[in-house]
Amino acid sequence: MLDALTTDIRGGRYKPGDRIPSEPELCDRFNAARETVRRAVRVPRERGLIVAEWGRGSYVAGGPPTGSAGSPH
Repeated sequence: MLDALTTDIRGGRYKPGDRIPSEPELCDRFNAARETVRRAVRVPRERGLIVAEWGRGSYVAGGPPTGSAGSPH
């Protein structure tokens, strides 16, 4: 799962500023428990590939968020 997510980011499936799938979406995609997904997402976040915005989601680092979670305040 970690390799697939990192490959998706580095390969351009998710571009800078794009919102990555939510934890429940990643659980479904990889048929994994939520804690497993959290651990897997933590690694690219620690490497600076993903930026988490509490209440909005996680985005690929390097650009303004382009997700549809609502407008910033």
